[in-house]
Amino acid sequence: MNLDAFKKHVEQLRHNLETVIVGQREVMDLLLTALFADGHVLIESAPGMAKTLMAKALARVVDAGYSRIQFTPDLMPSDVIGTSVFNMKKSEFEFKAGPLFGQLILIDEINRAPAKTQSALFEAMEERQITVDGQTYPLRAPFMVMATQNPIEQEGTYRLPEAQLDRFLFMLKPQYPSESEETDILERYSGVSNREVLQATGHVITAEQLKETQQALHRLTVRRSIAEYIAKIIRDTRRHPAIYLGASPRAGLYLVKAAKVWAAMNGRDYVIPDDIKYLLGPVLEHRMILNPEKELEGLSLGQVLEEIVSGIEVPR
Repeated sequence: MNLDAFKKHVEQLRHNLETVIVGQREVMDLLLTALFADGHVLIESAPGMAKTLMAKALARVVDAGYSRIQFTPDLMPSDVIGTSVFNMKKSEFEFKAGPLFGQLILIDEINRAPAKTQSALFEAMEERQITVDGQTYPLRAPFMVMATQNPIEQEGTYRLPEAQLDRFLFMLKPQYPSESEETDILERYSGVSNREVLQATGHVITAEQLKETQQALHRLTVRRSIAEYIAKIIRDTRRHPAIYLGASPRAGLYLVKAAKVWAAMNGRDYVIPDDIKYLLGPVLEHRMILNPEKELEGLSLGQVLEEIVSGIEVPR
């Protein structure tokens, strides 16, 4: 693929996103990485951190079908995937597609819905299809789920199943802005609604262009030494004494996909160990579980990953 053309496209996407979001450059770059890697993203932070605005801004720059689903405790699977409705004129049932049949899907407060509704997402996120009443409906490509959740307010929430967490490429955790960034936010947006902010940007890439770029990036190759490096990291997460649940083989595959995109965004058609190290946290941490006693001691998954990486020889 033409890396120079791809980098120019990425720069235009960054520019349009930055007209909406002040700061958060690292989070926005990882959102773009997930977009081109054909992966789903879970955004977790305290209220008021523009999680929903980030997802909406990304949907805004891509000319594709967009849906928003507000998850609530009373939401049913049929509210998400759709249901069969009896047509009196034709005397037969017709399937009415739900909002999950979009392309860029924003699920706000995903942890508000119970397990039954969460399970409705499993097939769509992994297999890009939805089965209802024995009939399978393929989803249009590209298909990306962007979900938000608040880690602070836990009343009325449900922990996401591990199988669902494993289907997210990244978990992103936006940080509070610096003082100068917060001043810029106050100056720029104090008298403007989110709707007006989003109208300041427009489409940069079509769904077909995005699909073609994703396919070209997937075809990039990864040296065997890099694949071995990733495999050693993944394997060591499963046998480290501080970790109760290690990373899955899917995590390793997702790490490779993300690393290819990250390398291309940095002007390379090959992956280097630094790409892997940079992406380890966003790809692996939400898939792993610390032993409870280690968590009580104040140990973090980030510290464990650093320890694992430091014990593995870096390929040359």
